[in-house]
Amino acid sequence: MSGRQKALLGLLAVLLVALFVVAVGAGRGDRGDPAARHGLVDRLAALGGERAAVDPATVGADCFEEPGRLVFSGTCVLRVADPGGLRTLVLRSAAPFTVVAPAPGDADLTIRDEVEPAADGTGAVAKIAVDQATEVGLVCPGLGGCTVVVATS
Repeated sequence: MSGRQKALLGLLAVLLVALFVVAVGAGRGDRGDPAARHGLVDRLAALGGERAAVDPATVGADCFEEPGRLVFSGTCVLRVADPGGLRTLVLRSAAPFTVVAPAPGDADLTIRDEVEPAADGTGAVAKIAVDQATEVGLVCPGLGGCTVVVATS
């Protein structure tokens, strides 16, 4: 190895150590918030765009009061037609409700989520990934009824 190559290798080693020291020193001392996202992640997500929503016209259920609006007490099963790719089923309600849905892909997993209204008064929102024809269960807690809307965003 020539003297020039040794110097270049030494410079690279010093640069890597300096980057490591800066990375460790620039870290925060707290444990962090698992729900928080870094600003860089938000900017990259904006570049990638939003995943398309499931068309409400392709969703069927026995508890439809009118197209896109579900009114039920107890349980209701939504039948989502094959969206032709990965889409997001968006469900909105003013009251809490529970969603039971299979995971997308070939995973043999069922997801259950108890959706609560947001503290800012915007209501409860559930976003479910759908990549094939599937059934999604909704459960209305308590003795009252639930109204859930199949939204486009």
